[in-house]
Amino acid sequence: MRRRLSMSAGAVVIAVVLALIGAPPASAGDGRGGNDGRTGSGQHQRQSQYLALGDSIPFGYNPLLMPVPPATTPAPVVTDFVGYPELAAPKLKLALTNASCPGQTSTGFISIADLTNDNGCFVYRFAYGFPLHTAYPGSQLDFALSYLSSNPKTRLVTLTLGGNDLLFCRYHTADSCASPDEIGPVLTAYEQNLTTILTAIRAVYHGKLVAVTYYSPDYNDPLITGALTALNDITTQLTARFHGTTADGFAAFEKKAADYGGDTCATGLLIRPDPNGPCDFHPTRAGAQLLADTLTAAVSCDPAYRDIRNRDDSLVGANG
Repeated sequence: MRRRLSMSAGAVVIAVVLALIGAPPASAGDGRGGNDGRTGSGQHQRQSQYLALGDSIPFGYNPLLMPVPPATTPAPVVTDFVGYPELAAPKLKLALTNASCPGQTSTGFISIADLTNDNGCFVYRFAYGFPLHTAYPGSQLDFALSYLSSNPKTRLVTLTLGGNDLLFCRYHTADSCASPDEIGPVLTAYEQNLTTILTAIRAVYHGKLVAVTYYSPDYNDPLITGALTALNDITTQLTARFHGTTADGFAAFEKKAADYGGDTCATGLLIRPDPNGPCDFHPTRAGAQLLADTLTAAVSCDPAYRDIRNRDDSLVGANG
């Protein structure tokens, strides 16, 4: 998924921006390490719930844990993948259901009818049968709506999505999605898809909704950073329109990177597969923790969340 880049500056926007966000996923096929979202007994159902949605960033994808080639070696152990939801949930005293899938596009999030409109999630779910944190047969949106309808104690939904839409364009255009005429429609389609997603979620869920934004791997690069800013702006504006808020992962990483001349790779927040090579886009445990802390702060300091917490003993003790 991480091919060497040799393209024009415009293509670098797509290639470097997201050559990394949409990495190989695991499948929900066998349900190992996951919760299927159905209401039942036990501590998980007695606690207030947290549903995490999105792609490889909330999934906790780590390229170092993936078998090569995946078709002939054992499947990864899903509990080895730790994303920001796993780190934030204990602080918020919420029982987590993580439905994210690495390589998930916004189109694939809505429907699995077109298995070609995918950046890896469907391949690893359905072709390789790798496990997701949470098992479900259909689309991530279908699961989310079913889960939220069946779990009225859900207090938090988070979403990180959109990166794979740009990466899909990069891999399926002759010029690696270098033209603004190609990038623009991708962002427009993402805005339409996110509107569909948030409309559907708000039809069944009226609690706390937080979008966790993407960070830049190099804040000195205006092309990379600009592309991510455009994507994050769409997410932020639409989430606010649907009465949600943003956990600013972009700003959190930028602050750390400032001590290293804007180079996120030098901070230790990104996975570096080769000690002497470039960083992968995906966060290290420290990077995931920073996103978790950013999310926790966004949730805990929100007055609406405090109002809910005061009415629910299970949330007492969360920061805020």
